[in-house]
Amino acid sequence: MINAALDEAMMRHALTLARRGLGHTWPNPSVGAVIWRMEGEQPILLGRGFTQNGGRPHAETEALRMAGDAARGASMAVTLEPCAHHGKTPPCAEAIVKAGITRVVSALEDPDPRVSGGGHAILRQAGLTLVTDVLKEKAFALNRGFFLRIGANRPLVTLKLAQTSDGYAGADGQALMISSPLSKQRVHLARASHDVIMIGVGTVMTDNPDLTCRLPGMMHLSPIRVIVDTHLDTPVNARVIATASKVPTWIVTAHDASAERESDLSQEGVSIIRVAKDNKERIDIHVLLAALAARGITRVFSEGGPRLAETLVEADCVDTIEIITSPEALGRPGTIALRPHLMSALADPLRFVAKGTMMSGRDRVQHFERVS
Repeated sequence: MINAALDEAMMRHALTLARRGLGHTWPNPSVGAVIWRMEGEQPILLGRGFTQNGGRPHAETEALRMAGDAARGASMAVTLEPCAHHGKTPPCAEAIVKAGITRVVSALEDPDPRVSGGGHAILRQAGLTLVTDVLKEKAFALNRGFFLRIGANRPLVTLKLAQTSDGYAGADGQALMISSPLSKQRVHLARASHDVIMIGVGTVMTDNPDLTCRLPGMMHLSPIRVIVDTHLDTPVNARVIATASKVPTWIVTAHDASAERESDLSQEGVSIIRVAKDNKERIDIHVLLAALAARGITRVFSEGGPRLAETLVEADCVDTIEIITSPEALGRPGTIALRPHLMSALADPLRFVAKGTMMSGRDRVQHFERVS
């Protein structure tokens, strides 16, 4: 018996599984899969899986491995069309057919040209029942970074800014301890769900941050650190450089930056990426994001402070914005957190929509999403 409500319930389960892989599956999307069969009117879970670190094994093969022979005659919900191409592993669509699955509930088609309907076609040709577009919008939102990399040649960009109650992010070139301990934990958790953390060289100079995920048991989930540094001014003794052999660190710089500086930084284990400058003699943000996309990056978490935030918004390359506001005021002139382009974007209902406000300890956290 076909039960649309059950299909959605299984897809929600699969989406929950897929979220576990965010930040760790690039260049692949993070996919979830659930296998079940009906016993009377009760669904019995047989297997489940999500894309593993580095993008393999895929969710479908993980779920099939768990289900074993019980998969024959069962149903599967999967958050993205099963792959149809031969890569390091055989196509998931063929593995599903071989395992004897008889019905597949799929959220949406994979935009990768190597798949793009081919996986669904394999299932149909094998005689499986295929139900598509189940919770399509939620599945798209979850892997928006992957779809942007394929369709727009850039990763998804999440922008995080912290400010005092009177709107400042710093004072006299010095960092402020703005966020509450709970807010800092939320930021570390967000780092773990992105492929890279991106900051500007000014933040390196002012804060000398570690840019790692320092929640208990999650240090190994620290993403790649990307520093936007037009002139290769990053000090060799900065923390992000000193630990580059343990946590991958990339510096994006201009073509005309010092070759000697590149050599010094490379010796510390840093990867240098050279890109074009824009008409203001800054790193061209569109070229930078395209360079990251070319390396398989799908999700960027920008913690680079007001200047980098303004540049990203001006380039129209921001998808999600989170603003953390402390109840404490600076009480004197400082570094303005929300600059004109960002303020204008947040006030434009055709660009961003407020998705909610929550308290994080003493702080107020506002969340905004790109409209299109």
